[in-house]
Amino acid sequence: MDIFLRGLLIGFSIAAPVGPIGVLCIRRTLAEGRLTGFLSGLGAASADMLYGAVAAFGLTVVQDLLVGQQVWLRLIGGLFLLYLGIKTFFSRPAEQAAVVKGLSHGSAYLSTFFLTLTNPVTILSFVAIFAGLRLGETNGDYASATLIVLGVFLGSAAWWLTLSAGVGLLRSKFTTATLVWVNRLAGLVITTFGILALAT
Repeated sequence: MDIFLRGLLIGFSIAAPVGPIGVLCIRRTLAEGRLTGFLSGLGAASADMLYGAVAAFGLTVVQDLLVGQQVWLRLIGGLFLLYLGIKTFFSRPAEQAAVVKGLSHGSAYLSTFFLTLTNPVTILSFVAIFAGLRLGETNGDYASATLIVLGVFLGSAAWWLTLSAGVGLLRSKFTTATLVWVNRLAGLVITTFGILALAT
């Protein structure tokens, strides 16, 4: 239980800082509703779980491969952020709540899953935290490693549920004119993250 709770705390802590995924989740919640915002966050939580599994199970080969290819990962992730930022900046808010179909839900999930995977800082964060807390030293105890990974996923998902639900409560207070400025601000922030990813 202690290991599972630590996993929960790690997942929540890594998800909570507002970066490009957080901005995207907030913007999608305002534009398309809580479910789309939450699914966007769930994509990031799934990538967190995957990286958590690499750290918990000690998959050194995968870890070395990801860190070794971080230049390409940053390039791809940075370009995708630029695309999303520019698209968000120029998008017009819907006059009424959109009826979101399954494909849109899938796109919301997959885009953030992909973006989180292309951020090599995520895997380095997990490796550093797991090493510091000695959570990677499961000595072949796959049950403990599985509990850690499950905790990471649920902790991360809990943050995204909290964020999308909180933003969703404020959604009705936003006018169309306000949403235009939300789109522009979110677009600028996401584009800035893309430029920073490419610059580093």
